[in-house]
Amino acid sequence: QVQLVESGGGSVQAGGSLRLSCAASGRTFSNYVMGWFRQAPGSEREFVAAIDWSGDNTRHRDSVKGRFTISRDNVKATVSLQMNSLKPEDTAVYYCAAGYRISFLSTNYNGYDYWGQGTQVTVSS
Repeated sequence: QVQLVESGGGSVQAGGSLRLSCAASGRTFSNYVMGWFRQAPGSEREFVAAIDWSGDNTRHRDSVKGRFTISRDNVKATVSLQMNSLKPEDTAVYYCAAGYRISFLSTNYNGYDYWGQGTQVTVSS
């Protein structure tokens, strides 16, 4: 089992920044691909970013490229999502996820094994 706890959500105005963090405990953190997903009311959960076990390879959805950056610290067992130039359409609940037998290139949330409880991000115009 892997336990994931997100933090760092909140309310900001458009153009602002937030940094989400996810602390993992349980099994060996570096064995897992880590991802961030988000879900807005009435919408499907969608892929935001993912990072491989080493931290050397990442993937971001097109709409956040250049604004969001995923990173991880295998010593501290944390994964972060730095979000800059936030837009109202980024408003959603953001979830951290861990996947064991998955590629960091996958955008399919079904492939992830463990999920955090989510943290709300609200961007006002």
